[in-house]
Amino acid sequence: MTDWPGYGPQQLRGIALARGDWVLSLDADERITPELAAEIRTAIEQPVADGYRLPRFSSFCGEFIHHGGWRPDYTLRLVRRERAGFTDHFLHAHMTVDGRRADLRSPIIHYSYRDLDDVLDKLRRYSHGAARDGFERGQSGSLARALASGAWAFLRTYVLRQGFRDGRMGLVLAIYNAQTTYYKYLRLWMMQQHREPVPRVRPGDSPDNPRMKVDDLRA
Repeated sequence: MTDWPGYGPQQLRGIALARGDWVLSLDADERITPELAAEIRTAIEQPVADGYRLPRFSSFCGEFIHHGGWRPDYTLRLVRRERAGFTDHFLHAHMTVDGRRADLRSPIIHYSYRDLDDVLDKLRRYSHGAARDGFERGQSGSLARALASGAWAFLRTYVLRQGFRDGRMGLVLAIYNAQTTYYKYLRLWMMQQHREPVPRVRPGDSPDNPRMKVDDLRA
């Protein structure tokens, strides 16, 4: 049992303890298909890159989403251990690689939003986490920016990225994206107006040094 230093630093602890030449980062709500497992084995045995992006196929309230920017949704997950790193974002810290990248074809199955309660819970947590990251990196917010950014998030998801092709759930998802974006900038504005608790900067955080590597933990 250890303390909780944050998602990125905790991932780096796991990477530092790994003994294999490669590491695969997988969240609790994600699953590897047999087809993807075969691709991963081939990528490790016959590598052409130092890190691989894997596509994700995600569900929203029981329906898998094909549009709206949700597919293929490539994300870096398979990396040579010695070249692996993680960003220090409070929300959605992600894997990094010091080297060449390539893509695999078979998707991770991602059960991202189980039901409406999960959607509403993540709306609160994600908007707060995004505002915290923005605050720590010096972003500015305003009521006008909250309204404009929320409207743009809806148009981008539903129209430009063709979320309408996913039917009624595509509309629900576009509204959710708009709300999350709106509340991110509203929270950020309120933090700056001292109407929202100001987040504490985590030890070791620096806007000028947003990336950490495994060697940072071994020092």
